[in-house]
Amino acid sequence: MTHVVTENCINCKHTDCVEVCPVDCFHEGPNFLVIDPDECIDCTLCVDECPVDAIYAEGDVPAGQSVFVTINAELAHQWPVITTKIPALDDAAQWDGKPDKRRLLIR
Repeated sequence: MTHVVTENCINCKHTDCVEVCPVDCFHEGPNFLVIDPDECIDCTLCVDECPVDAIYAEGDVPAGQSVFVTINAELAHQWPVITTKIPALDDAAQWDGKPDKRRLLIR
């Protein structure tokens, strides 16, 4: 099983999760992070590190967010790997918990 970054990461992009990943499975886009399902070893370390609770085990992805399983797999093959923590987006605090952010995802 893999872990999945879901909608609440959009426009926040905290990278605390990246720093604890032992296999470098995170990939960075302009306003979102994704997990490569082929690299994730299901260690769960990233889940507790996410300050906006945007990472879930694939089987626990909240209702209405299952599309992010596919989005993570697709974009992981397009975006570069990120292995070190960087500052979150400037207005991340404003976006935490806002609904319907999927339309804002920059691919």
